[in-house]
Amino acid sequence: MTRRSCAIYATGIVCAHLLIVGIALVIAQVFQTMIHSRLKKEITLTEKSQVFESWKNPPPPVYMEYYFFNVTNPVEFLEGKKAIVKQIGPYTYREYRPRENVTFLENGTKVYALNPKTFVFVPEKSAGDPAADILTTVNIPFVAVMNELNSYSFLLRTFVSMYMKSQGIELFMKRSVHEILWGFKDPLLTKLHSLKPDVDEYFGLMWKKNGTHEGEFVFHTGEENYLDYGKIETWNGLRKMSWWSSNQSNMINGTDGAVFHPLINRNELLYIFAADLCRSIHLAYVKDVEVKGIQAYRFAPPSDVLMSPKDNPTNEGFCVPAGDCLGTGVLKVSVCREGAPIVVSFPHFYQADPVYINAVDGLNPNKEEHETYLDLQPTTGVPIRACKRAQLNIILKRISGFPQTKFINETIFPIMFVNETATIDDASAAQMRTLLLIVTLVSNFPVLIVGMGIILLFVLVVLFCRNRQKKTAKDDTAYTQVSDKPDEPSETPANQPVRNGSYIAMSPVEAQKC
Repeated sequence: MTRRSCAIYATGIVCAHLLIVGIALVIAQVFQTMIHSRLKKEITLTEKSQVFESWKNPPPPVYMEYYFFNVTNPVEFLEGKKAIVKQIGPYTYREYRPRENVTFLENGTKVYALNPKTFVFVPEKSAGDPAADILTTVNIPFVAVMNELNSYSFLLRTFVSMYMKSQGIELFMKRSVHEILWGFKDPLLTKLHSLKPDVDEYFGLMWKKNGTHEGEFVFHTGEENYLDYGKIETWNGLRKMSWWSSNQSNMINGTDGAVFHPLINRNELLYIFAADLCRSIHLAYVKDVEVKGIQAYRFAPPSDVLMSPKDNPTNEGFCVPAGDCLGTGVLKVSVCREGAPIVVSFPHFYQADPVYINAVDGLNPNKEEHETYLDLQPTTGVPIRACKRAQLNIILKRISGFPQTKFINETIFPIMFVNETATIDDASAAQMRTLLLIVTLVSNFPVLIVGMGIILLFVLVVLFCRNRQKKTAKDDTAYTQVSDKPDEPSETPANQPVRNGSYIAMSPVEAQKC
């Protein structure tokens, strides 16, 4: 066997083995299963896991952008006309949110943690000075007192109204952005504090929320089931709430939004418990996106999250008392926030009933600026970019005994909205890209084997064809003329054979005797 034949046979054998093994591995998905098993084991909230430290001290910077609605015609609104508002902001703060008092429970299957939040003003990302910018907005303590006295006698309401008028306390107030956000000593609350000491005399939308936490959380580490990774077991010792009017609405579902289980698919719903909203919400897949070179799935709350119970009966549980429901796009949270009739929505009443949008001039809801979304890397479940947007509103309506409300039309009045954003930092993004490259290479290793087999198959075909060509050429040159002289006529005796070309005549000889 020639050297060329040996090469052809060897190439064919290797090619066949590569194709058989590669196709078998692709069908069996051995390497994908191995990678997935490794991810399920590594992505857990245990001290030895690689993600624990980033969960405990999140590296991506979180920014809180506060926007306020400045009321430009408060007098006309009190006369019964439509309110006109103008958005001002943002006033941006850097949010620091480390996990503290981290304690593992039940053999590492659960972990206890507090999540205090601290805010630091970032002037270069802000549109103005919160201490200097003056804002005209609804006097929330005023509305809270009216709402509290609504069930009391008309005489008491009239007496309180007269006192507030004598003190110059109006339905609208002028305060600096800093005061409205971080607190000020309110004259009405100060008077109530003197009568009832448990009433705080200070008011602010973020009063006592700088450097404090939203409650005590116990999370699943994912040690028992990777699908439970990061899910909340209890909040303030509760496995479910009691404010809402149905068991489903009172459930504490999902994570706190900081982590999600690995191997996310496009068809699943992701749940987040929002303590500030006093409820869980779900997010659905929207589209594929790319953030800093990392492929991600975008999830966002679908329109049915805040849909009217008429269109989505599962939301009936959020009507408190039962049957007292608002329209699409708004949620009354005063059941867990004592005081004023607070309502939350998406900014500018995005995805809400047009009746709320048209009740106030100056609103312009749009998806780009007002949608809440979360971009997740599906293999690891790590949030790559997040944008949480929520608006704070208050219900204004006529209450007998308070003449200031005599002509106003009942309105869900916008106060402010917040845009909480976080994007993976460059260093973490580089690590993520390297990790995903390794995962991709290992997962697709069987495909590489099949590819090598196909290449060798091509080489085998080329070698075989060239070998056939050379063999054919050799067969064509097997008989050649010995003499290259041209045939010349010659006189040959008639009894002698003719010699022509390479033919050599042989004369018979007598057989020799033994």
